[in-house]
Amino acid sequence: MELLDLIPNLKSLGIEYGTLLMFALLLALLLTGMPLAFVTLLVALIFALGWFGPNAVPLITSRVYSFVSSFVFVSVPMFVLMAALLDRSGIARDLFDAMKLVGGRLRGAVAVQTIFVAVVLAAMSGIIGGEVVLLGLLALPQMLRMGYNRNLAIGVICAGGS
Repeated sequence: MELLDLIPNLKSLGIEYGTLLMFALLLALLLTGMPLAFVTLLVALIFALGWFGPNAVPLITSRVYSFVSSFVFVSVPMFVLMAALLDRSGIARDLFDAMKLVGGRLRGAVAVQTIFVAVVLAAMSGIIGGEVVLLGLLALPQMLRMGYNRNLAIGVICAGGS
């Protein structure tokens, strides 16, 4: 008995029941305490092999290769380098102090300005991951230094990335 014989033909379920089964399996595996990355990988592999059969393997590998070989990802290390340079030189601290002065006594002014910076960076670069990494390295320590709640600061950075 081969490994692929263990995975049933999910195409016979139809798209409606297949989707319900996928979400049920996703939820069941999440409730076991498995990390989200492994749960989504496992569910995706099971349903890809169950829906498309062994022909899914070359499809998956070609999609992963085309995703990784995109030229857009060249910018991510540059964002990390820029964040490290701004942080180590002290410019980031000065920029966030200036943002605090511009915001005045308005509550959450630095958070709003951080979201504005995230929007501008996302529009300039076209890649969300790079600006989330940049703001995670720059804005998070500065917002925590200014007394922002840790969950709020992380939420602001993640919301700015979307």
